[in-house]
Parts: sequence; structure tokens; C-alpha cells
Amino acid sequence: MEIIYQDNRILVCLKPFGVVSTDEPGGLPDLVRQSLGGGAQCVRTVHRLDQVVGGVMVLARSRAAARILSEQVAARQFEKEYLAVLEGVPEYDEGELRDLLGRDKAKKLTYVAVAPGKDVREAVLRYRLLDSRDGFSLVKIHLLTGRTHQIRCQFSSRGLPLAGDCKYGAQHREMEGIGLWSHLIAFRHPQTDAPVSFQAPPPRTWPWTLFPALWTEEERA
Repeated sequence: MEIIYQDNRILVCLKPFGVVSTDEPGGLPDLVRQSLGGGAQCVRTVHRLDQVVGGVMVLARSRAAARILSEQVAARQFEKEYLAVLEGVPEYDEGELRDLLGRDKAKKLTYVAVAPGKDVREAVLRYRLLDSRDGFSLVKIHLLTGRTHQIRCQFSSRGLPLAGDCKYGAQHREMEGIGLWSHLIAFRHPQTDAPVSFQAPPPRTWPWTLFPALWTEEERA
């Protein structure tokens, strides 16, 4: 777990693959407290990433900051951008995916619903194809809603499961986590109200290493 920014109201870090976002032993807030020296420090989760997903996250360091950031998330004023490696190549280089998603709680799976119903909610994302090679595609995703397993389900339903995501139909599983990385977050600072953004490239491991320009562009920035 790497901390990339902190002040007295927020802390921004890179969540490792395999770590839960929730506040429990071994969860991200717990790891952050340990890195800060332990003790009962206020570290609160305001948004989540699946356990198998890694990348940039912000945590609040006060109740007031947690409330303000949570309000931004609820009002869709919290920008989230992801990088994903898909098995296959999208039909279009860019587009918007809009679906009704339901949740099978027994199987812990999200599915595309054919009609509105109880616990069925609209899910929207926009994507842009960055590169494709060896049967895999690198896409940038702008998430407009935040449904459980939204990105994983929406691409899988179109025959494009995320690399390593066997839960949603992927064929390849020789990796840590899945091919989904929280690349960028942007919001208004809870103390100053100034717009801030943070980003980081994915780790130099497969399948990300199929696309070396990821780090070339980062080094140029």
C-alpha cells in the first residue's frame, strides 16, 4: 500500500489487489492506520473498489471530511476514471454503455436485466479504446454511475470480460487481481473546496505490460 498524498483532511493511496476497501482487520483503512503509526486514528472510506481491483483511492481523515466527500459521491460530483484490459476487441473505438443492472445476492453476481424491477438500477459508463494487441484491448473508462461490479458486468455482457475476471467469463487467470485499475479520481477538497485530482499508472505486471505506452505517457507527464 503506497500513500501518494496526505494532509489533515484526506489521504490518497494506491489500494493493492486483494485488499478489501472496508474498515476491517487487513482492510485498506486498517493498513493505512498501521502505516501512520497505528492507534485509533480517524481513517474513513468514502468510496469503494472491489477486492480484486487496485488503484487510486481517497480516504477521509475526519468525520466532516467523510461527510463532504460522501455527499460528492452521492451527487455524482466525484469523478472516477479507470483503465481496463479486456479479452477481445470492442466493435467501436469509443461509446457509451447503458444498462439496467440487477444483483443476484446468493451468487454475489451482477447481471443485465431485461426490464425494470425491484433492486434493478440504471448503470452508465463511457469508454475509449486506447490500444489492442494479442487478442486483448486496453480501454479508458469514465464511470457515470457506481453500481456493484458495474464495469465487470457491462463489458462481460458484450462478450468482453476483463482479463483475469473468471467470475464474469474470462479465460485467463494467471494474474493477481483482474484487469481493472482505478487510474484517476477528481473531487473538491473537503476543507478548501478547491478542485483536486490524483492519478497513477497500473503495476508493471501482466496483462498491463502488453501496453508499455502506459508508463511512457506517465513519465512524459
